[in-house]
Amino acid sequence: MNSEQWDRRYAGSELLWTAQPNRFLVAEVSGLRPGRALDIACGEGRNAVWLAEQGWRVTGVDFSGVALAKARSLAGARGVDSEWLQADRVEHEPERGADDLASGLYLQVPAAERRTILLRAAAALAPGGVLLVVAHDSSNLEHGWGGPQDLAVLYTASDVTADLDGEGLEIERAETVGRLVETPDGEETALDLLVRARVAG
Repeated sequence: MNSEQWDRRYAGSELLWTAQPNRFLVAEVSGLRPGRALDIACGEGRNAVWLAEQGWRVTGVDFSGVALAKARSLAGARGVDSEWLQADRVEHEPERGADDLASGLYLQVPAAERRTILLRAAAALAPGGVLLVVAHDSSNLEHGWGGPQDLAVLYTASDVTADLDGEGLEIERAETVGRLVETPDGEETALDLLVRARVAG
């Protein structure tokens, strides 16, 4: 989907997604000392706002101006400051070596775009910085619930680690994780990938 399509999807006064942060982000980041954080494809800002509430200095990047307007509103309502940057996620080049955390959550794009985005995110990390990637896993298409139904934008933890190979990151966690989802028909399990990597130093 392009930015205009996402603008239309985000249109309306209500949040498209929940205002609560992603559960995996909370679990993986809670033990880290706050510093500078980059939220790639931040959407309506729920994760960036939560990070800011924990003391992180956050830059949220998204190509949808409508989503970023909602992110600014959410940040204001929660009493935190973040930097919001409208930019194409593939073309955007963050400052090298500046961030202590880079997160890409549910970045469902074709493989070539994904590699470009993740390599730039990795290059943005300072020594000791952490890259966190969470997305709908390829196996979710047949064995899980919800998420994109296009295999071309689905991937696995192994795909992410292959993308990052040779970039000087230590892979701390790379696996498929289950996420319980409440549906009108009861509780279902979505299958996600989770990769956490750290820059040496």
